[in-house]
Amino acid sequence: MTASEGVNCEGSGSGDTQRGWTRRGAIAALLLGSLGLAGGAPSAANAQSTYPDRPIRLIVPFAPGGGVDIVARLLAGPMGAALSPTGSATIVIENRGGAGGQLGARAAATATPDGYTIVLASAGEVAAAPALYGAKLPYNPAKDLVPITLVVRIPNLLVVASDVPARNAAELIALAKKEPGKLTYATSGIGNLQHLNGELFNRIAKVDTVHVPYRGTGSILTDVVSGRVSMTYGGAPALLPMVKEGKLRPIGVTSRQRIPSLPDVPALSETPELASYELVNWFGLFAPAGTPAPILERLHAAATAALRDPTLIKKLEEQGAEPAPMSAADFKAFVDAETAKLTQLIRDADIRPEN
Repeated sequence: MTASEGVNCEGSGSGDTQRGWTRRGAIAALLLGSLGLAGGAPSAANAQSTYPDRPIRLIVPFAPGGGVDIVARLLAGPMGAALSPTGSATIVIENRGGAGGQLGARAAATATPDGYTIVLASAGEVAAAPALYGAKLPYNPAKDLVPITLVVRIPNLLVVASDVPARNAAELIALAKKEPGKLTYATSGIGNLQHLNGELFNRIAKVDTVHVPYRGTGSILTDVVSGRVSMTYGGAPALLPMVKEGKLRPIGVTSRQRIPSLPDVPALSETPELASYELVNWFGLFAPAGTPAPILERLHAAATAALRDPTLIKKLEEQGAEPAPMSAADFKAFVDAETAKLTQLIRDADIRPEN
């Protein structure tokens, strides 16, 4: 058969021959399509197989210098290396502070779910904000964010300005009772863990210290050091440098145990008036809902591998943070339990956005 005869056979041959060519053409098209070779866009499978082929954005929902920011910067390098041993994976920090972490959390929740945007969020914007803001919250953590792994548990540290005449928690309680409403505490937003730490202190000690919300950690530290605000509850990573320099006086940590980086600073619960006190912050990685499962698995594997690295563990512990990687399923259960606990505290304390 000549070439021209072959063409004629496809175009004007018998019905059986036409159907045979049609069937073969359809099968070929399906095969080409499944391999991403039919001239269209690359398939999702192909995109996932080359992931990551550009920088990954790690959103920090707070201003630079705070605890979340410090932990994110320590994690980014080792996690990027674990994600791509050849060095092609770069994780870039993007600070999106404001509204107590809500702006950054919303930016992550509404990002394209392709694995190139993740967020290091704290308990405040994930577990506390839904109870505080309800339907007004511009994102739904349970629906819009997918848990990857818990990164660290991080007790807050209660510190006071150098001119506050209290050396320990018992003296601070006595001072607060002597002058109700005079002592103030700064936090980075209403309803976050810092605020809840202060509210829990008030409720257990039966005192009245006044909440002063700020937009970021930098201005908080400036005002506490200057004495404009009496005290603050903050993550140890952000406060340790000023504590070590003597600019802030540590009163206690919010966990049941002392932290290795400050072994001489007691837990608040060691003071008899605060025996039941415990409220620990935590930071975890999340991705936008809809991020493909294979990419989530890659991110989880890279993050947990980094968090088991002795060098990173040491750096985090020096900052007062406890590395705590876990499976995605366990992290989801953890977030659900924390949400229930913080919701109850917010309701019991009647904390509202306008307070």
